[in-house]
Amino acid sequence: MKQLALFFSLFFLSTSINAQNANSYFPEKGDWETTTSKAAGFSDALLDSVVNYAIKHEYSGAIDLKVAILKGFEREPYHEILGPTKDRGRPAGIILHKGRILKQWGDVDRVDMTFSVTKSYLSTVAGLAVDDGYFKVDDPVANLIWDGNFDGRHNSKITWRHLLTQSSDWSGELFGGKDWADRPPSEGEIDDWKNRSFNEPGKVFEYNDVRVNLLAYSLLNVLRKPLPLVLKERIMDKIGASPTWRWYGYDHSWVPIDGLQMQSVSGGGHSGGGMFISTLDHARFGLLFQNEGKWKNEQLISSEWIRLAIQPSEANASYGFMWWLNDEKGNRFMEGIDENVYYAAGFGGNFIVIDKQNELVIVTRWLEPRNLKDFLNKVYSAMN
Repeated sequence: MKQLALFFSLFFLSTSINAQNANSYFPEKGDWETTTSKAAGFSDALLDSVVNYAIKHEYSGAIDLKVAILKGFEREPYHEILGPTKDRGRPAGIILHKGRILKQWGDVDRVDMTFSVTKSYLSTVAGLAVDDGYFKVDDPVANLIWDGNFDGRHNSKITWRHLLTQSSDWSGELFGGKDWADRPPSEGEIDDWKNRSFNEPGKVFEYNDVRVNLLAYSLLNVLRKPLPLVLKERIMDKIGASPTWRWYGYDHSWVPIDGLQMQSVSGGGHSGGGMFISTLDHARFGLLFQNEGKWKNEQLISSEWIRLAIQPSEANASYGFMWWLNDEKGNRFMEGIDENVYYAAGFGGNFIVIDKQNELVIVTRWLEPRNLKDFLNKVYSAMN
């Protein structure tokens, strides 16, 4: 009897899972179904007000992103443009409900820079490496990268987790970028920044693109393949992304791997480079995460990795593995927004917002960053 009960229990569980998968919608390449406000349980008039808000609260920086970048990071010593840039578009966005397009605005096919949203793509490549068994997140990076970048009492303690949570306090120089010159403290001057005391890895959060680029460089050396190619083959092609996206490094960030020159890509665009991508392709990437790494019947990245990636880190409750979190203990907590919501964020107001509970993916481009909370509250207010 116990065996019979177990059989029926497993049968109904399998049936439930298969039914759930059957109800999941994944857009085919080059095509996307829409849904109506009524079918999704939203007010059409209030959704129109969401769009109007996004358009009205356009990012205030220059259309010429070279100008915006140099202005935005003018405090950094020696800062310069090292990789490609592109004039930005106007506000654009898309709201998916259960995978279908509920609302869109602006030019959603336009390829634009996306700055630090790139970090969430980089984190995903790290997840593929973990899934493939190359390393565990708490392994010292020095176990695999022995070229001197992780030598010394301090740098040798740094793990992959520390790089992913931006809490490594790595000290050094990479492709001409000095760790201490990237987003320096608001107090002190160059001599103070150069001669700082080290923080124990994992204890202090510090947003720093040199160290993010070090993660990309380290993954390149482990995977021995250009990271954009890894992302293309393992993720973007599988989710039906367009062929228009590009992931750049710097003009001089080329590394010899197995006798071939490969570009080490950047994890953001604050010196140029990074991910150039459309709103629609962002939405596909977001939908993959809303479905816990599964696309149709294929698990592209493990759900275990995604759960790890969206856990609050010790150094910052608002930050996971290069995803921003809405944890109430974090300094980026947005009141009125569910704590389980998480998002990728980039300079100039670029966001991919994942809400698994409500089966929503929200992408918005060139929204004034300080208006994200109000924008999202308007989205949720539109729900009936």
